[in-house]
Amino acid sequence: MTSTFLRDAMVQRLGQARTDQNPGPFPRDGLVRNLHGDFTPMMCGGISALLLQMLHPLALAGIWDHSRFREDMIGRLRRTSDFIATTSFGTFEQAEAAIARVRRVHEYVKGHAADGRAYAADDPDLLVWVHVAEMSRFLAAHLRYRNPHLSHAQQDLYFFETACIAEALGARNVPDSRAAVEDYLARIRRELVCDERTKEVIEVLLDAPPRNLVLRPAGALFMRAGIDLLPDWAGEMLELRMSRLQRQAVRTGIKGAMPMISKAVRSGAYRRTLERLQQK
Repeated sequence: MTSTFLRDAMVQRLGQARTDQNPGPFPRDGLVRNLHGDFTPMMCGGISALLLQMLHPLALAGIWDHSRFREDMIGRLRRTSDFIATTSFGTFEQAEAAIARVRRVHEYVKGHAADGRAYAADDPDLLVWVHVAEMSRFLAAHLRYRNPHLSHAQQDLYFFETACIAEALGARNVPDSRAAVEDYLARIRRELVCDERTKEVIEVLLDAPPRNLVLRPAGALFMRAGIDLLPDWAGEMLELRMSRLQRQAVRTGIKGAMPMISKAVRSGAYRRTLERLQQK
């Protein structure tokens, strides 16, 4: 039997599951699909989100203890991309199945962090952190590389609508507006740490080559763009500092490479996922 985590979250948040408008969670021509279907900003934002997530000791511990990050860091990014694509573009059945799979995996991701604290991937507070890191960096990338004039109301709508995915995964009290996200990030900073484990994971991520041979020359540029999208305080904590000239060079490089990258990923995994889901 298909789970109803997402439908229940949407009914609670929106008053309905929106099946009258769309076979999936988000409208076909809506903001979420438009933003999440844009490969280059999403890739830059995804890298930035993973960098940011590693500052939380409990999120880091889950990666350290329960993943093969040293051998397959790009695989982790791919799996995250698949989940985002499925929950953004799939039918309710596909999205529910993806959420149920993640919830099952989370049941086994438990342990103790380096400081001795217990952690669990299905901890509602930890789920909020992972969600906010992702959505805030996806939006930051969209504003930088696609539409810097997106209205504050539309930005609030993006956070409001995507919160249902985190809630379906088990998160509670999810920040669902620009102001709420900014306040949350300001409050959680005192809990964040950059230690030797953090630096090792970050080093593995920044050195991981893209599987797509065509994208390998752009790989370093993506990584630098991810660093550039970090909040200034996070870049300082991670000791990933960039000069103004370096930032400008990265931004110019990404904008110039976007048409080439779009052509290169037409047969890539993310694009194939989107095409498969949109045919349903």
